[in-house]
Amino acid sequence: MTADLPDDLFLIHPDDTGGPATPTLSFSRSPTVLLNFTANRFTRSAARAYQDRFGIGAMDWRMLVMLAREPRSTAAHASRKIGIDKAAISRALARLEAKGLVVPANPDQGRLGREWVLTEEGIALHGRVLAEALNRQKALLDGFTPEEVAQFTGFLSRCLGNLDKLAGD
Repeated sequence: MTADLPDDLFLIHPDDTGGPATPTLSFSRSPTVLLNFTANRFTRSAARAYQDRFGIGAMDWRMLVMLAREPRSTAAHASRKIGIDKAAISRALARLEAKGLVVPANPDQGRLGREWVLTEEGIALHGRVLAEALNRQKALLDGFTPEEVAQFTGFLSRCLGNLDKLAGD
């Protein structure tokens, strides 16, 4: 079922104050635009911070989290789960392996479908980055009550569910 929301809820129209030449998405009223802008800026900021402090990028951090949550994940599984291109996942795993942070769960297995696990060093780095990640998340949500955070998280979860339905179309 498609939501019965009017297009004008998300659009900005041409006007005589220097606005757009044609109707287009509003930067301030379109949730998808705001979500993209927020995610992009947060990820860019996190990538710089994690690179400076820990020598890893945002994609590497995502894979540390993925393998802490689901040891023995494959690149294909991680790609489906977090919605990132499999090639980017594979590059992150190669970087993490070169740093001694992840290893194949079964080294005799071929590269295709290889399962990955964190090393002791990977687990330790995960713990250090996690503390920073939690602080950054709290700073992002400054001014929100715990109830608002729960509600916001619920809204985002519903959006993810709707994306799953779109992918099935």
